[in-house]
This record gives sequence, C-alpha cells and structure tokens, in this order.
Amino acid sequence: MPGYSYVAVDRKGKEKRGSMEAASRDKVTELLKGDGLIPVSVKEQGILNKDLDFSIGKRVKARDLSVFCRQFVSIMQAGVPMKEALQMLAMQTENKILKKSIDGVLASIEKGNTLADSMRGEGTTFPQMLINMVEAGESSGNLEMAFGRMAVQFEKEAKLKATVKKATIYPIILVCAAIGVIAVMLLYVIPIFIDMFADIDIEMPAFTMAVMNASEWLGTHWYMVVIVIAAIVAAYRLIYRSASGRLAIDKIKMKMPLFGKLTVKTACAQFARTTSTLLAAGIPTIECLETVSKILKNIHYTNALMAAREEVMKGIPLSEPLEASGIFPPMVYHMAGIGEETGNIEEMLEKLADYYDEEVEITTQSVMAAMEPLIIVFMAVVIGALVIAVVSPIGAMYSGLDNL
Repeated sequence: MPGYSYVAVDRKGKEKRGSMEAASRDKVTELLKGDGLIPVSVKEQGILNKDLDFSIGKRVKARDLSVFCRQFVSIMQAGVPMKEALQMLAMQTENKILKKSIDGVLASIEKGNTLADSMRGEGTTFPQMLINMVEAGESSGNLEMAFGRMAVQFEKEAKLKATVKKATIYPIILVCAAIGVIAVMLLYVIPIFIDMFADIDIEMPAFTMAVMNASEWLGTHWYMVVIVIAAIVAAYRLIYRSASGRLAIDKIKMKMPLFGKLTVKTACAQFARTTSTLLAAGIPTIECLETVSKILKNIHYTNALMAAREEVMKGIPLSEPLEASGIFPPMVYHMAGIGEETGNIEEMLEKLADYYDEEVEITTQSVMAAMEPLIIVFMAVVIGALVIAVVSPIGAMYSGLDNL
C-alpha cells in the first residue's frame, strides 16, 4: 500500500503530524476522523519524501511493547472491533518498526489469519512469549486478559533492564573518566615537565624516569594501545560465540565480586516473572520452560531450564530439577515446591518475582555504592603517583640549590 504524510489537529486545536499506509487518500482521511482528528492536509509520499527506517534488524523495546499492550486492552474494552483497534494503534505508535508490523498484522488478519499467526509472521518484532499468550487468549476467549498480563510483564522487564543497566553503566562512566584523566596527564601534562627538566642537569628519581618514559612511549605509540584494546574486545566476542567460551564467561559472571549476585538475582527475577505469566495464561509447564530458557541471557540458566523441561516431561516436579541444577538459590525451588503442593505455583512465582525485583534494586544500589569509592581511590592513587613523579625532581632541584 502507498504511504501518506498527514497534518491534522485534535479537538483542542493541537497540531499532529505523521504518516501511515492506506489504500487511498480518502481512507487516510476516514481513519483520521475516526481517531478524533481533523485532517488539514494528506499527501502521498514519493521517493524523496518517504519516511526512511534506519532501524532494520533492531528489536522493539519492552517499554514500547508494554504501551502497545496497554493501548490494545483499553481500545478493546471500549468495544472497538479488533481491525479498527489495530488501525488506531498503527496511527498512534511512534516506533516505526512496531508501526510497520502492526500494519502487517492487520493485513494478515484481513486475509483470515488469527491474531497470533499474524504476529508470528512479523519476524522478531513480537516476542515468542507474547505470541504464545495471544494464542492462549484467543483459545480461551480472554484476549484482553492476555494483553493485560503481557503489559505488566513488559513493564517489569523494562524496569529490570533499566536497573541492571544503571548498575553497569555508572561504573563504566567512572572508569572511562579515570582513564581519560590519566591519558591527559601522560600525553599533555607530563611532557611539559619533561621539556622543563631537560634543561636542568640533575639526576632524576627512578620513578620519575619511568613515568616520563611511559609518557614518551604513549605519545608516539598511542595507536598500539587502541589496537590492543580492539583486539581484546574482538577476542572476547569470538570466545563468547563458542560453546565452551560462553560457558566459561557466563560462569565467571555468576562468580564475580559485586556483579555476581546481581547476575543470579536478575536471572531468578526473569525466570519467576515470565513463568508465572505464562502459567497463569494456561500454557503448559513444558512450553513455559522452553520459552523462558530462550529469554535468559546466561547460558547456565538456559541449560538448567532445558534440563528441567526434560525432567518435567517425565513427571518429576519442577522444584526438584531446579534444586539439582545447583545454580538457583534455595528460595526459588522452595517457593516452587510450595506452589506445586498447594496447586497455585503461578501465584508463588509471582511473589518470588516481586521479591527478586526488590533484591535486584537493592543489589544495584549496593554495587554502585561500593564501586564509586573504589574508582575514586584508584584515581587518587594513580594521579597522586603522577604528581609525586613530577614533584620529586623539583624537590631534588631545590635541595641542590640549598647545598650550593
């Protein structure tokens, strides 16, 4: 379908600009009016003014999916038919990938396909978990509940990712700042004193000579440092792509000081929240474990859940393989066991997810509180050493003048 750019105003007179795909200009006008907007101009997009999408291959963020699910539930509860609801969502969505996929879903539904199958046909835009929930909702006739649960799931997922990212980005910024200060000292400040000391006939302390030699080498061979860093990053990625390398690196992530606990608690929160959401929708435990195993980033938890899936298929309760894996904290398999005994495992897992969400936030704050003074002390020691290297020959020079 051709694309159209439009300018419209709402009932309060606020201007809104956007674009959409439709069969004709009149169809665009009709859709705008149906959304409570007054069309001002509708123009067909040509090659030069067509909206370009530079987000090819990128996933839609969890927060965008959460908004999509919330809006879908609100529109459906208002009694709007599914096709019109999707048309309205496509108009309101700002994410170009999601907008294009919603249009694709609408076109597929018009051909007689189910909503789940239509979403499955849009590649990786819609997560498999969402598709499974929609499929279960269509089968049970409770599609609104499925989207409502997924809205909560995506909101929690987005918050969890933001919390973990905050814990990792902050120390990285401090480390980069420390490296930047050290580089400036070695490349620009120390050379000034090297030129000054060159005209003075005094014996330099060994430490000062070492710092000056390092400064001179870095000034002429800085590109080698860049090459070494690039090689380390490339080697890390290459090793992580191999099965044995990923097992080793993910194991280290679980055992690292400070960040190890954060890795374990994040995995537990994701496992509990996702499994609870899927079980509550009536999806079998075996399918739940397969879906959750693909969401978790750490390969050890992925393997543990796939092994648990095999045990559950034999009739063994889920709590037993979780305990046997040795990587889940006792609270996880104890809560799962209690849920299995009471017949309400999804509720127990939801409470477990809430607990670990709080634990991730607390651990994040602890990591940040511990990293900040460590990095500051590191900067103080390194910069202090550079200052001492500069001041030492000056002190020696004044001592020599006093002896004259």
